Amino acid sequence: MSRFRLMFRSTAVRLSALYILLFALCAAFLVVYVTAMSERILAQQVRDSLTREIVDINNVYDRGGAAGLLRMLERRARQPGANLYVIAGPTGELLAGNVASVEPGVLDREGWTSLPFRYEPYSENGPPRPHFATANVLLLDNGLRVMVGRDLGEPGRFRYIVRQALMVALAIMGAGALVIWFGIGRNALKRIDRMSAATTKIMAGDLSQRLPVGLSGDEFDRLSESLNAMLERIEKLNEGLKQVSDNIAHDLKTPLTRLRNKAADALAMDREDARKVALEGIIGESDQLIRTFNALLMISRVEAGSIAAEMSPVDLSAISADSAELYEPVAEEAGLTLVTAIDPDITVQGNRELIGQAIFNLLDNAIKYACDNPVDPTIKVSLSRDADMVRLSVADHGPGVPPDMRAEVTKRFVRLDESRSKPGTGLGLSLVEAVLELHGGTLELSSTNGDAAPHPGLTVTMVFPVQKP
Repeated sequence: MSRFRLMFRSTAVRLSALYILLFALCAAFLVVYVTAMSERILAQQVRDSLTREIVDINNVYDRGGAAGLLRMLERRARQPGANLYVIAGPTGELLAGNVASVEPGVLDREGWTSLPFRYEPYSENGPPRPHFATANVLLLDNGLRVMVGRDLGEPGRFRYIVRQALMVALAIMGAGALVIWFGIGRNALKRIDRMSAATTKIMAGDLSQRLPVGLSGDEFDRLSESLNAMLERIEKLNEGLKQVSDNIAHDLKTPLTRLRNKAADALAMDREDARKVALEGIIGESDQLIRTFNALLMISRVEAGSIAAEMSPVDLSAISADSAELYEPVAEEAGLTLVTAIDPDITVQGNRELIGQAIFNLLDNAIKYACDNPVDPTIKVSLSRDADMVRLSVADHGPGVPPDMRAEVTKRFVRLDESRSKPGTGLGLSLVEAVLELHGGTLELSSTNGDAAPHPGLTVTMVFPVQKP
């Protein structure tokens, strides 16, 4: 398909063509209207002028008779202009005036001529041409006939000039509109070509490509921004899926191998009690795998937004207090002290089960790692609100997370405990971050005691947007 035909398939070009057609119709109507109005105004001015002259002729005839009338008409006939002055006898012969001949029958009827009539002036420079006029005929009581008229050439020339000027203006505006039309179409086509080139690369598998966004902020830019946000989300999900696949292959290989070895050992055992112990270990490993896959399934559901419709006002103060109370015996059993600083009556829009699961994950991590610091075995749960956000924090005094690893620990299966000496799957913070993204919040990690302290600790803060009234 040629570029010209492709341009005419563009919405912008079609709209421009429609506007040009509408503009041309309006301009043509304007030309006709202005010309008609000009003719009407000129015709009315001519009639008014001739009417005043007829009044003057009557006044001169009443005061000076035929001699005075003749002198006045001869004086006016010698003046330059487009007016016609004729005095004719009772039989229609021309006695005086500035006209050599008049179309027969014009002087026979008193009053305004119904149609323009042909006449011949005394002298004319250049080749002869037809002359037309309109006039008012006055019959005097002595039988004389007086005609005062106006040549129609001057109004015709004025009408021609007005029409010509409007047509030239219309042509200039039409040419400009065509230039703008093709400019808009060419620009729109270039932008569509750039978008098509980017989408071709995206369909080829390069999800890092983005649609071009200009500075105009028009509908193309808004569309590109929306699609770029969608592509960024798709790229993130795709990277997460790829990472999950790699991590599953890496992190689940060991427990599956261990599970397989325990099953083989159980088959080789002769003693019933030893086989029972081995089977219990297999069940424990299987439960851990089931928990891992349940966590992965929960994260996938949260990231997909499949439970976003289950949002409702949630009393975050009550959830935080209940979670701390539930984990307090677990903390005491681990030799830790769990303290709270929870402001009352703080409500957010969210899913109660997901928020509760996120708090459980933070408390479980804190208890797991705070045991490494016997000097300050304290875990603090705090909840506060300011004008823009709600902050729920769980702080411990364990080994903490180095600043350069804080962006990594929220990824699936990432654990700082390389030896896997502590229980866990490396999915706890991933689920918390997914829950916060679903609720429009953010996850913040910082040191409790400062990065340079022997036991920097870790403070994990869930930041929720303030619920609008």
